[in-house]
Amino acid sequence: MAEEKAQIDPRELRNACGKFATGITIVTTEVDGEVYGMTANAFMSVSLDPPLVVVSVGKKASMHDLIAKSGRYSVSILNSDQEAYSSHFAGWSPEGFEPRFDRKHDHPVIADAIAYITTKLYATHEAGDHTLYVGEVEHCEYNEGDPILYYVGQYRQVAP
Repeated sequence: MAEEKAQIDPRELRNACGKFATGITIVTTEVDGEVYGMTANAFMSVSLDPPLVVVSVGKKASMHDLIAKSGRYSVSILNSDQEAYSSHFAGWSPEGFEPRFDRKHDHPVIADAIAYITTKLYATHEAGDHTLYVGEVEHCEYNEGDPILYYVGQYRQVAP
């Protein structure tokens, strides 16, 4: 007798995962001299030796093909006063907002973020409707400050 596959309501799974508080990152890449970015909280460290990180990108997202084409990406971890960056790169930019970029080891990153990680593409893994882009870390640095958090669909702050 064949085992029945559990039916998981995608909205309920999203609600359950929303109970996991995360930081907010902007993933950037550059193709033909143009900088592209997307907001992501599906980011994590994978390995220290070799130094690897991963970001999960939806197959329908424009960044999906851009990262594959460039073979590189950077992760900027946003600080507590950079909510506008998160909104901008998620597709609902505050009126008049223009993102500021810096360059770290020839990668575009978000200016004044609390941490930067620059990578070259190490591996890709298909994962349902997303691709996991594993990046080998080429450079990282960090600054003092508090991160912006995302919890249950809302921005939050670290409180003492």
